Amino acid sequence: MTQKTAAQKAIPAARTRRRLRSGTVMLGGMGVLAAALSACSSDPDRRCVDRDSYDYLNGYKVVADQNCTTSSGSLSKGADADWYYDADVSGGWADDGTFSRSEAVDRGGFGSSSGSSGG
Repeated sequence: MTQKTAAQKAIPAARTRRRLRSGTVMLGGMGVLAAALSACSSDPDRRCVDRDSYDYLNGYKVVADQNCTTSSGSLSKGADADWYYDADVSGGWADDGTFSRSEAVDRGGFGSSSGSSGG
């Protein structure tokens, strides 16, 4: 039998490391692709708001989601509740969004709104 030199022994080890590295890069790339695709989903961020509560400084008052999922679509006090998409939400108020889901999907990109105002 022949004895392998240190250089000959290192060659298969280098190939193994290279294969592992390329596999890691492949898996990492797949994760990035999956994250990008999920961020581009057609479901924009939405909040249930009381349409009758509009305030010039604050926007619309955010209410419980169950008010927008009922068949009547209205709050118990007789107010009008509806989904408000891609809004800036602060302190229980939503502003700079839109009531049109299709408009919210069109103006979004990678899960973010483009900042155009609606409502």
